[in-house]
Amino acid sequence: MNDLIDVLDIIGVIAFAISGAMTAIKKRMDLLGVCVLGIVTAVGGGITRDVLLGNTPPSVFKNPRDVSIAAVVSCLVFIFMIMNASEHTKNPSEKFVEIYENILMFSDAVGLGAFTVIGIDVAKKTVSDYNTNTFLLIFVGVITGVGGGVLRDIMSGMIPYIFKKHIYAVASAVGAGAYIVIDNYIGRNTAIVGCSVLVVVVRVLAAHFEWNLPKIKYGE
Repeated sequence: MNDLIDVLDIIGVIAFAISGAMTAIKKRMDLLGVCVLGIVTAVGGGITRDVLLGNTPPSVFKNPRDVSIAAVVSCLVFIFMIMNASEHTKNPSEKFVEIYENILMFSDAVGLGAFTVIGIDVAKKTVSDYNTNTFLLIFVGVITGVGGGVLRDIMSGMIPYIFKKHIYAVASAVGAGAYIVIDNYIGRNTAIVGCSVLVVVVRVLAAHFEWNLPKIKYGE
């Protein structure tokens, strides 16, 4: 059972590291900036989760596996972009920009789905009366899922993505709610896989069909 969570954790770390590294490259950061943003995106949500649950020091400081994976992935993304995209980054074509944005969106969706599940799983193991505190489970799942992305956006000088475009935190909350229901009535394995897939599907569909929450277009 824990093997499934470990696999999901590695998938989430890789996905969010790609997302963070590519955002750093878009913001013209150097190799250090790419690595830092990749690592922060990959582990930021988990650190926030552990602090909220009182798991200190956060697990990322007890086991450097996730940081190591994120650092390696960030470096590989940097090398790949240098080798294959140098002629495009100066004057990027529409096709290159579209491919870049699709990779960024999909990796972000995969990381969101993986870490939403992991957040709930960690909360269940930490909180003894979790069955009577559904709000806590959903909240921790969402914070774990979106925390790294929020830190990524703040560090790269942007308004956090979850506050302005497409369905993001809502997708995480929907998946978290589905996890709790499926876990209670069917089983944990099904809940883990089902919730992760659901979050990814909702995020991809939201990006494709441009689903957004209502907002006031002040000043436009």
